Amino acid sequence: MAISHLLAAAGGASAALLTDRVRKSGVASTARLAGSTLAGPGAAAWITDFLNAAYYAKPAEQRDLDDLRLAFAIMTTYWHEQGTRRLGARDVLRFHDAFGTARLRGTGGRTGTLDTDALLAGADRLFGSWFSSGAASTDRRGWGIVFRDEQAKAAHDPEIRLRRAQVGALTPPRRPESEQVWHTYPPVELPDVGGTLAALLAVDQWPEYASELGRFTPLRRTGLDGQTFEIEVVGFPSARTPIFTRAYVTVQDLVTEDDPAARDAWVESVRRGFAARPHEPSPIPDDAEVHAAFDLVCHEGHFMGDAKNRLVVYSHQGTSYVRAAGTWDPMPWHLAELYDQVGRWSQHAFWGMAGPDQSMLHQLAERVRRQEAA
Repeated sequence: MAISHLLAAAGGASAALLTDRVRKSGVASTARLAGSTLAGPGAAAWITDFLNAAYYAKPAEQRDLDDLRLAFAIMTTYWHEQGTRRLGARDVLRFHDAFGTARLRGTGGRTGTLDTDALLAGADRLFGSWFSSGAASTDRRGWGIVFRDEQAKAAHDPEIRLRRAQVGALTPPRRPESEQVWHTYPPVELPDVGGTLAALLAVDQWPEYASELGRFTPLRRTGLDGQTFEIEVVGFPSARTPIFTRAYVTVQDLVTEDDPAARDAWVESVRRGFAARPHEPSPIPDDAEVHAAFDLVCHEGHFMGDAKNRLVVYSHQGTSYVRAAGTWDPMPWHLAELYDQVGRWSQHAFWGMAGPDQSMLHQLAERVRRQEAA
């Protein structure tokens, strides 16, 4: 199923030709990563249907990203409550019992959809009445899971998911720097630097910054530096047909104001690279104050190939921003075709080029705003 999705998305060439090239090129190592570590192939259809009901299949004016994040949390909590076994086809019956009546009523605006109240009520039927109170508490949410109590959250081992994730070797850009692609995405304005840094360092909360194009889930017990994230990405978003694939990145070279020498060396390296590419704006203005930055280095099988992304938090002329900038080697044919026809828009939108609903960085800023308001 995963390869067929990628072949359909690539489009523009015959299936026979692409299938032959897939066998010869190793593209299956990327297709293998399609889907989720939480679920087997038998669960793909009903999980996608559940996420559609919570968000993608709703009328645009009734979509709420909190509902999508809640639906992800319900699915991930169910996986956790089932002893972290991979979900399968048989689990659809319990979800139908919990949510089916509300879906028939079309609580989300049309038949088959779910609003917030229906999602919470169904989750309480699925788990027990503890779920709704836990979903409203940051102290009981983490790693995309709603826990029964704070003790259960403290006892959770995120590396259970890591051990099942098939994380390959790190694959940063390898070509000579002059041959690499360097690209800057638009800056996203922040309400508060301190709140943003705290949000980034709270790695267990990263799934709460999910956009409609994807989410990051941490897989290690460590903090941000050295953390590995599983990225679940919607590579071809359209109404009722989101196609999810996954990949992995690890944080390297976290620099902060606590070590000015390391921070300044990181900034100088980035500025030097972009200075050699005058057609691309530097992600860091010359007179900016950099508060923190780090690299997100791809692992084998990532849909960007040999690549890394940078995130930098800085202030400039009285306003604070978070900004992404990517570097990657020229892609092999199969990744280049997918990127051109499927991934380019999603990649740009996720890092801030489109609307707030698509961008994780906008959702990070919104989360900080909410916390300040509270």
